[in-house]
Amino acid sequence: MLDIKDFSFFENHSNFDFKGFLLKIASYWKWFLVSLIIAFTIAYQVNIRKEKIYAMRTMISIKEESNPFFTSNTSLVFNWGGISDQVNGISTILQSRSHNELVVEKLQYYIDYLEQGKYNLIDSYGAVPFYVDIDKNKGQLAGALIKIKFVTQNEYQIEIPFETNSVSVITYSTNEYSKTAVKPVKYAYRFKVGDRVTLPFLNWNLQITDNPGLYVGKEYFVRFNDFNGTVSRYKGVNIDGDKAGSILTLSMQGTNKARMVEYLNATVRMLIKIQLDGKNQFATNTIKFIDSTLVAMESQLKETGNELKSFRKDKNIYEIEAGGEKVSERIMNFDVEKDQITRKIAYYNSLKSYLNNSQDYSRLPAPTVAGIEDPNIMNGVGKLIALSTQRSEMAYAVKSEKIFKDFDNQMQAIKNVLLENIISAKASLLGDLASVNSKMGQAESAVRRLPEEQQELLKIKRKYDLNDNIYTEFLQKRNEAEIVKASNLSDIHFIDPAKDIGGGLIGPKTSVNYVLALFLGLLIPLLFVFGIFFINNSIQNTEDINKLTQIPVIGVVGMSKNSGSLAVFEKPKSALSEAFRGIRSSLQFLYKKQQVSGSKTLMITSSISGEGKTFCSINIATVFALSEKKTVIVGLDLRKPRLADEFNLTTSLGVVNYLIKQNSLEEITNTTQIPNLDVILSGPIPPNPSELIMSEAMKELIDELKQKYDYVVLDTPPVGLVADALELVQYADVALYIVRQNYTKKDMITVLNTRIKRGELTNASIVLNGYQNKAKYGAVYGYGYGYGTYANGYHEEEPEKGFFSTIFNKIRKR
Repeated sequence: MLDIKDFSFFENHSNFDFKGFLLKIASYWKWFLVSLIIAFTIAYQVNIRKEKIYAMRTMISIKEESNPFFTSNTSLVFNWGGISDQVNGISTILQSRSHNELVVEKLQYYIDYLEQGKYNLIDSYGAVPFYVDIDKNKGQLAGALIKIKFVTQNEYQIEIPFETNSVSVITYSTNEYSKTAVKPVKYAYRFKVGDRVTLPFLNWNLQITDNPGLYVGKEYFVRFNDFNGTVSRYKGVNIDGDKAGSILTLSMQGTNKARMVEYLNATVRMLIKIQLDGKNQFATNTIKFIDSTLVAMESQLKETGNELKSFRKDKNIYEIEAGGEKVSERIMNFDVEKDQITRKIAYYNSLKSYLNNSQDYSRLPAPTVAGIEDPNIMNGVGKLIALSTQRSEMAYAVKSEKIFKDFDNQMQAIKNVLLENIISAKASLLGDLASVNSKMGQAESAVRRLPEEQQELLKIKRKYDLNDNIYTEFLQKRNEAEIVKASNLSDIHFIDPAKDIGGGLIGPKTSVNYVLALFLGLLIPLLFVFGIFFINNSIQNTEDINKLTQIPVIGVVGMSKNSGSLAVFEKPKSALSEAFRGIRSSLQFLYKKQQVSGSKTLMITSSISGEGKTFCSINIATVFALSEKKTVIVGLDLRKPRLADEFNLTTSLGVVNYLIKQNSLEEITNTTQIPNLDVILSGPIPPNPSELIMSEAMKELIDELKQKYDYVVLDTPPVGLVADALELVQYADVALYIVRQNYTKKDMITVLNTRIKRGELTNASIVLNGYQNKAKYGAVYGYGYGYGTYANGYHEEEPEKGFFSTIFNKIRKR
């Protein structure tokens, strides 16, 4: 039985015996063994039920790539935008919601493909022999397992256990949920592979993969998950950079390697596309602007062409043109120059209005579409487009207002510089325009001196040539933009794409679970032992007694293994017998100290019933008798007698009969199987035991016994319950107070001290009974801690049966 008999050395112990402490803890090894077995069994069951965790990774580099077709002569600027910290921006994009939404949508990772494992469902993405092509505009059963069993190679059965009258469905085109009515039964129906399934709660087309293997008769599961929840799970891609900052390692952990490999590679490919689209944004905006302008120019060119064709009809065009070539060429040059200036002014006006009235600058066309080559304007617009694009990409991933404020401050600074540059550039252009208009006025006055038909022809050709020149110029710029756009390179490159080459196993951490099991398996019983110790208020050893009282302890009696109380007589060479002989020696010393001669009396009492005073009375009397001293045990516990049972006596005569003058001493005295030992029982239970003990007849009985016996042992009632024993103190030379280990409460010693102080109990000594030293160096019984293996040959003890031997014997008996 688990107890705390050996832990009291914690209390006020001056010298901590660490070795003793370990031995005491080790004495409960059975409890620790059982606890460890249970803990390791639980850890094993947890480990075998956990799915294996793998880690996959891919490595990319970030290097700013210049366009091979971009030279100083190219009239368009298509650089990424002057943002130096691309690595942080790319890391932010990879973990942004908007980016991961695109990847999840492309891979359709909101669809789970599962198989039933030994203990739980297993993610079998990439291993199942089929895939489902869903109709995103129609509802799919949300969150529930859809069981798929292949009946034949071209036929499968769907099973869905409906438990309610309605189910939730999700439409992935809008990611909205709705309810649809169903019958609360198990839905089961067969479909052919490749046929469109159209149900209120399911809309798909199931297709077999290229290499399906053997799948007939097998069962699989499909589950449609929440789109936003799926995106949230994949946002946690781990990103690590090297010291140089130009290499990023993307890694994921999960149970399905194929799913992680595909996602890592897809997220990088999506990143490359986004980055390249952003890099081409300048060119894309320019192409869109040119295309819209060309549509208008094409209409004007066609109109002036028809007008010129109509004028030339039925006329000698060569005679009309003669003499006006130089004037026509001169005016044409002025028209082209004026158009270029006008377009630049119009672009500046449009740019100024855009900067003042808009917040998104990612759609600005290149300044070179208007022939502007001012590096301040071109660099400012390019930076503004790049910052605006990057800010919009971070909107889903970054929640810090400070970062957005930094972007806004940068864009505002660039915008202010651009507005100042626009003012100065426009002023210069307006001066150039006035100069061109003046020169054109002089040329037009010369034209007015020409014949009327020649003036009309020059007017028509002037419009046609101008439109044709503008159209050709825009076509050239569009071709330049297309070439630069097609030749742009992404700044992101695969170094080591994700690939399943075996291995990659990182969990579960089975060793951690076993270490935890070891820790808990030791800690729990240890806490249990300490818990009992701290709530226990019983006497545990002689140290407890010495702390509570000055009454000497003259003996320590171990726990008896026998069922009866005749321990010394039945095994006179046992350690228990030696303990009682030691008490006998101490009593003889006390008698000698008190100068008691002749017959000697010994009163044995205790605090409460059950502490072993009768057991001690019998065995102390036995050791006196075995030393050839005439000894008698007198049962004076008139309320609860026990001596008759211990000696198997059937007589009803005893002390009570003598005290009421009914029988003589010889009539109430019983001989025993132990030589020189007689027993006087208490007799019938009287109605007035205290009065009988206080009577004169009790004194006569003691005097008569002293004349007949060498030792008179009085087995008295407990002083903690009744006052009978206190009346007998006057007849005792020595009083033995029995204290039982792990039974007698410490408060009882305080009561004993009070009785000693009042003089109610004199010549008292203490015997510690029922002592078990589990943290033993040797035998259980003996004085204090025993003599261990040194006692071999001196004591006769039954070998203790081991834990496993005891279990084996019980099993064999059954």
